[in-house]
Amino acid sequence: MSRPGTRLDAKKVNSELFTLTYGALVSQLMRDYENVEDVNKQLERMGYNIGVRLIEDFLAKTGSGRCYDFRDTAEKIQTGFRLYLGVTPTITNWSSAGDEFSLQFESNPLTEFVELPDHCLGLKYCNILTGVLRGALEMVQMDVTSLFVQDMLKGDSCTELRIKFIKRLEDAIPAGED
Repeated sequence: MSRPGTRLDAKKVNSELFTLTYGALVSQLMRDYENVEDVNKQLERMGYNIGVRLIEDFLAKTGSGRCYDFRDTAEKIQTGFRLYLGVTPTITNWSSAGDEFSLQFESNPLTEFVELPDHCLGLKYCNILTGVLRGALEMVQMDVTSLFVQDMLKGDSCTELRIKFIKRLEDAIPAGED
């Protein structure tokens, strides 16, 4: 039972539970795999699988249609971060060709209670996010790469995620289905 008059903010409790659960997941991966690079690959792979499924929920919740250009895509990614993680990154550092941009985070809910030990400095703690982006965008026929170029966990002033458009994917019918 809770104390009379004590009100918990459900959104804050959910956010903290998610943060702690993600931390436990990364910690378990660190125990299960031989080196940090294997953990980074596994986090990206897990994120990809999440992104493949999450895009349907995003499209249903937002009613979004096709993106007209990569700037439109950037704005929808920004909306996704606000919708699912409760943070709104700043879209910045566009390339002159308009095929690459950065998302800068002043705060990152995944890293709220995290300090990396010295032997884990090569760990890309939030690498799951790069996979989510790759998986979700692949489902809407966009091939992208994404990587963290700055990370507050490693002493940088902000967290910066760089996203680069590679190519538009063609609609393909799986083998055996006509």
